Amino acid sequence: MTEDRDRPTGVDQTLVGRSYAPTETYVVSRAKIAEMALATGAAHPAHTDPDAAFDLGYADVVAPPTFAVVLAQRAEQAYVAGPESGIDFSRVVHAEERFDHHRPIVAGDRLRTTVHVDKIVERGGITLVTTRAEIADTDEVPVSTVTSTLAVRGDGR
Repeated sequence: MTEDRDRPTGVDQTLVGRSYAPTETYVVSRAKIAEMALATGAAHPAHTDPDAAFDLGYADVVAPPTFAVVLAQRAEQAYVAGPESGIDFSRVVHAEERFDHHRPIVAGDRLRTTVHVDKIVERGGITLVTTRAEIADTDEVPVSTVTSTLAVRGDGR
């Protein structure tokens, strides 16, 4: 095993390829969608008004596209907060987020998320950690994929 002094950030690179068990089912609520819409300035009425959402063909209010990050970050905690990851969250800076939606998230959805550690790369005392959160409904039908890259700073950065 590589000594910590040889890994400036302490991130365990042997976890690349690891997947974590799906999260408990998250029930998407109108209130949580409205909170995200308010927090992100998503002003379309379909985010808060069921009638506006129904008029657009949705079964209930529709979440802003970035809502998927709520589920992704909850699931990523199984990896990031685990002592085996070697990640000191006080040294983490968010580097990139990408969303690939298979369908919109709507209130009433029952979703589970599986996290995969896709890549860990060290560059100049910073470790870039890329995870992929696969969000699916309880029938295991894909809903969204959230790919995140975290930059973990080493000592003195």
